[in-house]
Amino acid sequence: MYGCAAGCGGPDHAVDTGQVVHLREDPHSIPIELRPYLAELVRRTRTVCGPHLVSVLAVGSLALRDYRHGRSDLDVTVAVEPSLPGPALHDLAGALAHPHLPCPAAGLELVVYGTDFLSRPSGTAGYLLDLNTGPLLPNRADVDAARSPAFWYVIDRSIAHQTGLSLFGRPAREVIAAPERPDLLAAIRASVREHSDGEGHLADNRVLNGCRSVVFCRTGRWMAKRGAAREVALAEEDFRPLIEAAVRSFERPRSSAIPLPAAAVRAFLTWVRERVDQTAARATGT
Repeated sequence: MYGCAAGCGGPDHAVDTGQVVHLREDPHSIPIELRPYLAELVRRTRTVCGPHLVSVLAVGSLALRDYRHGRSDLDVTVAVEPSLPGPALHDLAGALAHPHLPCPAAGLELVVYGTDFLSRPSGTAGYLLDLNTGPLLPNRADVDAARSPAFWYVIDRSIAHQTGLSLFGRPAREVIAAPERPDLLAAIRASVREHSDGEGHLADNRVLNGCRSVVFCRTGRWMAKRGAAREVALAEEDFRPLIEAAVRSFERPRSSAIPLPAAAVRAFLTWVRERVDQTAARATGT
């Protein structure tokens, strides 16, 4: 693990300031306040990784068209050839670390994978580099996937396979294999357990992630958090006031999130966990 706060000031020599990059994705798919940053992120990634770079993909809320400026993180997946030299990961973490590259969003969550790993379905974390950085995220650059909870990465790769936006290189569906359904449902169950515990998560995000999990179990498709919330609120009258309050909170900056009743959040997530368990049981015939 590389401690970015102390060691990711970034090797300036690794960044070619003469290169101009235009995002591959239709610019209208990317919020205007993010376009220069993402173009620079792609440029620096290309400079560091060189011919070993295969794809740079926008995933998460950007891919699901639900990015909230001041609230959402930027989720980016980078695919590289397995022949990428090991020191390049440290160089990339340095080149992209905030404030060396000032992040305009709440934070950047960037994950680098080898194409040999991405080409096969997997229920493991499997990354080469997991970089968190930005004004509202603690700086972290980790290269030891074995010690990270796998479920975050399995869900993110599933979303990326379905909806990832190609900023550079090959499209997401050509690079990222969809996780197998049992692995994905296990990851969703682990995610719900994590949000049920609540530590380190805003209450509104816990509720909205629960809504998204329920909609995925019903449809097999990932939906933006607010769209999933609307669907669940319409179908589940008992939870409607809580879900509507969570959406109102989500539309505010993180620093002014609305407190939600803890007992109601726990009851909702218990209900979500039951829905996920039922889907998993049907999938396995148990």
